[in-house]
Amino acid sequence: MSAMIIDWHTHVHSLREQANPRWNGQCPATIDNVLRLHDEVGLDLSVISNSGHYLREFSREDAVPAIRASNEYLASLRDKHKDKVVAIAVAIPGGGDDHLRELERAVKQDDLRGVIITSSHRRAYPDDDEAKPFFRLCCDLDIPVFMHPPSVGFGEERMKEFRLASSVGRPFDACLALARLIVKGLFEEFPKIKFVASHLGGGICEIIGRMDYAYELRDNPLILGPYGPPVHITRKPSDYLRMMYFDTVAYHAPAIECAIKTVGADRLIFGTDSPMLVALKARGRAIIDELGLDAADKAKVLGGTARTLLKL
Repeated sequence: MSAMIIDWHTHVHSLREQANPRWNGQCPATIDNVLRLHDEVGLDLSVISNSGHYLREFSREDAVPAIRASNEYLASLRDKHKDKVVAIAVAIPGGGDDHLRELERAVKQDDLRGVIITSSHRRAYPDDDEAKPFFRLCCDLDIPVFMHPPSVGFGEERMKEFRLASSVGRPFDACLALARLIVKGLFEEFPKIKFVASHLGGGICEIIGRMDYAYELRDNPLILGPYGPPVHITRKPSDYLRMMYFDTVAYHAPAIECAIKTVGADRLIFGTDSPMLVALKARGRAIIDELGLDAADKAKVLGGTARTLLKL
């Protein structure tokens, strides 16, 4: 019996966003593209989410109606294509009680199987104290949290050319957010959180050794400066890194191999980010075959781990 293939990382935007004039009628994040590419590559399930990019246009308070519209729309698509689609909600972690109520509604009423957040929202990051109730709720609901970068994070003024915002800026923002979540103690306080980082964590597996030595040398500030504010972790950062999951969206086999050596194949989840990146669906799938995984690990990456997280 062949392994179930689940693409963890595909996007469908709300109808309002699809109609935005900037797309000129060609928004790639549509259910039609998901289903067409799904069939072309031979998937069993596609996990649809709202990338959350356009939420930067909204304050936290003003974002709730847009978030609810997206959650309800994705739930309706799931109902229409149950044999091919699983849907997850979208939320802003520090958004407050209205955001928490909407997430709980989307999970309990619409049966959305997880939640996607952006690694920053208007310079607020998910390690901020005001985001703790969000993570507590996700633990109570027992749903995976999928962190995805915003359209542009920090350093926007240097990323307006050569599509650097997409190719470099987004991984930068995700890596910073993950690093802060680790050292600020998210995984210490919420050890049962099911946390999935997009895009291989933005390169965090390559720099985790630097985070480890910064922690290990925390009592020697002469060269590196002080380690603080107060330390909330009790182990080196790489130990917490192995508590999270990473999707395989990198389009570069050596990067995925680095992640496998760092956290293990059982912490990787197949994804393509297509759509949005429509042309890269087949490449994202083919790269899994290039990794030389044994049958058991390959089955976990292609769908087994995602199936467990989504309770399928």
